[in-house]
Amino acid sequence: MQYHLAIKYLPHDTPMVMIQDVHLIDEENCICSVNVSKNGILAPFLTPQHTLSNVYVIELMAQTIGVWNGYHGLKNNHQCQLGMLLGGRAIKMELAKFETDSTLMIHAKLVLTDTKLANFDCQISVDDVTVATGKLNVYEPDHLELEQLVSRK
Repeated sequence: MQYHLAIKYLPHDTPMVMIQDVHLIDEENCICSVNVSKNGILAPFLTPQHTLSNVYVIELMAQTIGVWNGYHGLKNNHQCQLGMLLGGRAIKMELAKFETDSTLMIHAKLVLTDTKLANFDCQISVDDVTVATGKLNVYEPDHLELEQLVSRK
């Protein structure tokens, strides 16, 4: 199956989109990738040595979940919804940074969901070696809840 670029499924604008290619989306899984390159979409986030710090691991996982949700929303004729990361558990990282020209493969697998809450097991691999794992809890507010959150001062 042919997918659009990740930005099609996310409610983000450039430069906040941190993943690029979509490889698989099904009922439970989403696999996306991004290349660490001084000329790529991660360029605004790279160190002066053109590496990506591991502090972005959770955002890469969350955006992969966002792609999964956006794809299923579009499939059901809904526009991309903003989601919220509630938290993560068991986040483990094997690398302090991702080197230039490495390709990060991000896999999010749905564990459980109800109408607004979901939990995903996530992992990031480089060259078929898992370098980061974690469990993310996400929430999709409806328009009224989102308006109330944004309007609070």
